[in-house]
Order: sequence, then C-alpha cells, then structure tokens
Amino acid sequence: MSEEKRKTHTSTEVKRRYNSKVYKTVIAQLPNDLVDAFKAKCAAEGVSQASVIKQAIENYLNS
Repeated sequence: MSEEKRKTHTSTEVKRRYNSKVYKTVIAQLPNDLVDAFKAKCAAEGVSQASVIKQAIENYLNS
C-alpha cells in the first residue's frame, strides 16, 4: 500500500488573495531610457527594483 504525499504548496489563488489584502500597486509610466537605466543599475548592484522604489517612497514620506 503506497502512502499519498500531502500537498504542502500554497495555491496561486491563496497567494493572490493574501497579496490583494496586504499590498497595493503603484503604476508609473516612465520613458524607456530611464527604465532601462534603472533596471540595469539595480541588476548591477544586486538589489530589487521594488526595494529601491519602496525606499524612495519612504524617504519622500519622511522628509
């Protein structure tokens, strides 16, 4: 008799519901060259784009 393994992964739907409760989205349309330079610098420095934007917003709110 083989035992069935219990599924331990969280479904995409559960993750989506959690994210919609905890996070909001900010959208900005920026010039291509600015976005390309931003992505390249983030990659070169090994930081996430979201962390840089989050820090910029926090700095703005605390100024």
